[in-house]
Amino acid sequence: MATTNRDYYEVLGLARSADDGEIKRAFRRLARELHPDVSDAPDAEERFREVTEAYEVLSNSETRALYDRYGHEGLRSGGFRPTQFDMGGLSDLFSAFFGDDLFGAGGGTRRARGADIGAEVEIELAQAATGVTLAVPFEVAVTCATCGGDGVEPGTQPTTCPRSVFGEFVRTQPCPQCSGRGVLIEHPCKTCDGVGRVVERRELNVDIPAGIHDGQRIRISGEGHAGVLGGRAGDVYVLVHVKRDARFVREGNDVFSQVDLTIAQAALGAKLSVETLDGPVELELPAGVQPGEVRVLRGRGMPVLQGFGRGDHRVLVNVRVPRRLSEAQRKLLEELEATSDEHTYAAEESFFDKLKSAFR
Repeated sequence: MATTNRDYYEVLGLARSADDGEIKRAFRRLARELHPDVSDAPDAEERFREVTEAYEVLSNSETRALYDRYGHEGLRSGGFRPTQFDMGGLSDLFSAFFGDDLFGAGGGTRRARGADIGAEVEIELAQAATGVTLAVPFEVAVTCATCGGDGVEPGTQPTTCPRSVFGEFVRTQPCPQCSGRGVLIEHPCKTCDGVGRVVERRELNVDIPAGIHDGQRIRISGEGHAGVLGGRAGDVYVLVHVKRDARFVREGNDVFSQVDLTIAQAALGAKLSVETLDGPVELELPAGVQPGEVRVLRGRGMPVLQGFGRGDHRVLVNVRVPRRLSEAQRKLLEELEATSDEHTYAAEESFFDKLKSAFR
């Protein structure tokens, strides 16, 4: 849930027409002022989180469009959750957001945030209605247990790079010998070949919330690839696919299904068992029910994602016309037709009214 209800543009001091460059510059400026590394103000951490949240929303075209149209409530309904930062160094923060360092290239040994991982799961519509926890397998780079991530074979020590001055570089580009680390590894770790990380297969239990839509992603912070030289791990993004259900069609939080009646059932009325997400429900249809009519089962649809209540289940009535008739059946229908008058088929609403009601 969003941590602030203040207008995000106001938080960053921007007009709603601000472009991506203006948003980035505003965040950089405020982050330098408010990060606990540099500010002694008692509310610095709270204001910094507020600024970070605003940047996270407005720098992403999808969440920005959702916020511009529906505000904070739209973000909550869409499943947005602000990233929980660990208040690490300001340099690490800028690396995580922009892929660079606040203090420029060089500067000796630097940590780097690990890369993110993408995974996919496929669930049934019924599971999307109730929520489900699934084990999601993926391959991830983790810190080497043998060397602790420094890439050096245990029992040996790295040497200072001869191109550095006391281990701190004054060049504006990384050293070609040590890649900017300031040290040379003469005896790399045999387990990870000096990389400091190894790849292993993991399985993560992911809680998929009730009401999730097909194509939405779930972010699990800090479970991605391990960072370099102690940098924080990346995140895992799980893309959720919801299978088509032969019984229902989903539209937003509503579900639609169809019930088939014979002409006799439509004329005389009928009680039928209708399948819903919660199981079978008895539906009573009055005499004279027309094809194309929609009966609404309130609160029998999909749950509202990260919200309250449920959508509706809308049942579309279809009347099946017999294709093959016996002689006796034909005579009965001919007799019905012969004894019918304008009152027998009196219309309560036009075809177009019924068509519109089917999509309400």
